[in-house]
Amino acid sequence: MIKLSPSDLTFLWDECKRCFYLKQINKFTRPSTPMPAIFIKIDGLMKVYFEGKLTSEFTSDLPHGVIQHGDKTVYSQLINLAGHSLECYITGRFDTVVKFDDGSYGVVDFKTSTPKPDNLAFYGRQLHAYMYALENPAPGKLSLSPVSKLGLLVVEPNAIDKTGDGRIAYLGGVTYQDVPRDDSAFLAFLSDVLTVLEQPDPPPPADNCPWCQYRQAARLNML
Repeated sequence: MIKLSPSDLTFLWDECKRCFYLKQINKFTRPSTPMPAIFIKIDGLMKVYFEGKLTSEFTSDLPHGVIQHGDKTVYSQLINLAGHSLECYITGRFDTVVKFDDGSYGVVDFKTSTPKPDNLAFYGRQLHAYMYALENPAPGKLSLSPVSKLGLLVVEPNAIDKTGDGRIAYLGGVTYQDVPRDDSAFLAFLSDVLTVLEQPDPPPPADNCPWCQYRQAARLNML
């Protein structure tokens, strides 16, 4: 039974499938790399600012609703995919969920960046994982359904100004980037993940994986 985190399905899977395999199967994880404290602070400020806001206050690209569920943990039921011996489940902590007036929900990730079309496919995997867990929760876990929207809320700082009380403020636009929901593609991706994890040996390292390069260099130095 494999525990899959939405962030690992996004970042670690793309960075190095060998490291992904070693973490999931051998419980051999990379050393932790702390996020710079300033980015953690910015992320926290964004969550506090947007909590309780109406979508109409910052974008016209979302249906009318209110940001209502922030920074909560999801935990899916067991996932059994045809043709696979391994079972898996998804657990992780999302940025925010919007409750729309029609009773459906939107799963949204906050980003401080420049809006880029390339980000949609990359982060879409993570958003689909949160969506799946919310619509297919384990007993007693958070359930929010149906999920009608997935997307990124991107704040791009592009100016600095002085406020009335003498403080400095970063100013920037807010862009909503929609991620089309594709359940079939997400389940096919999970099938690919399980195919790798069911192999008797880990896959080759990624060419640019610094952790695999370090481990290999350490082995050679010990010979």
